[in-house]
Amino acid sequence: QVQLVESGGGLVQPGGSLRLSCAASGSNFRFNSMAWYRQAPGKQREWVAAITSGGTTNYADSVKGRFTISRDNALNTVYLQMNSLKPEDTAVYYCNAVVPTKGNYWGKGTLVTVSS
Repeated sequence: QVQLVESGGGLVQPGGSLRLSCAASGSNFRFNSMAWYRQAPGKQREWVAAITSGGTTNYADSVKGRFTISRDNALNTVYLQMNSLKPEDTAVYYCNAVVPTKGNYWGKGTLVTVSS
């Protein structure tokens, strides 16, 4: 069974940085496309960033230039480096995996709060 476990969330001041991690198990990680989504209070879940199995990255306009998605296939982990954080980045951040022949999987999320 595919499992995704996020970590690294917390409280940070505006302008600060955090790095989120998502550890995957139960699949051949290097073939997965991975992504981060977020859901702010009272809002729909939105896509933040994605990285293909080949390492191609894409970002939502709202985070472009501030966030960086990366992956370490040896550790079965995907990361989201978040810099220059803003209060509007406050949300629960979810890891997503598209696993070939198996489907779409989600982690339980990690809360990021940007506040002074």
